[in-house]
Amino acid sequence: MDLAYLKKLVRIVENSTVDEIEIKEEGLHVRVSRKGTHPVAQVPLNSPPPSTVVSSPPQIKTEAPAAVPPAPVQSEPKYVEVRSPIVGTFYRAPAPDADPYVEVGQIVQPKQVLCIVEAMKLMNEIESEVSGRIVKILVENAQPVEYNQVLFLIEPV
Repeated sequence: MDLAYLKKLVRIVENSTVDEIEIKEEGLHVRVSRKGTHPVAQVPLNSPPPSTVVSSPPQIKTEAPAAVPPAPVQSEPKYVEVRSPIVGTFYRAPAPDADPYVEVGQIVQPKQVLCIVEAMKLMNEIESEVSGRIVKILVENAQPVEYNQVLFLIEPV
């Protein structure tokens, strides 16, 4: 495992809103995840130890490849969570100079477009499944989102 590559993965997690990166290739399994404010990298036991120690807040651990999924976002039960069906980039508007699809406080109807998640140059419209009021938008525009990540909270009406 190249230490520079590992440091680059840790920096990506530190400098973004991404909570976790997981890479599996050629028998290696690396997972860098944000635990509190300290990202942690995981490498299988059979890989050679790095030749130097990272001297920054991230900690490098050596563990078996078993991964623990991130805890789901807790929300109040009266709200409907709109989740991302795919990994991609979240966009609030159809174009950079256009108005956002929805704002906090706005009433939405079923099948109304709430946002776009871009994946591999394909723009996927995310629609509301319920009638309700947008209570919270949990992702910033142009930020990466994970599969099943909560994007919006809607209060049914």
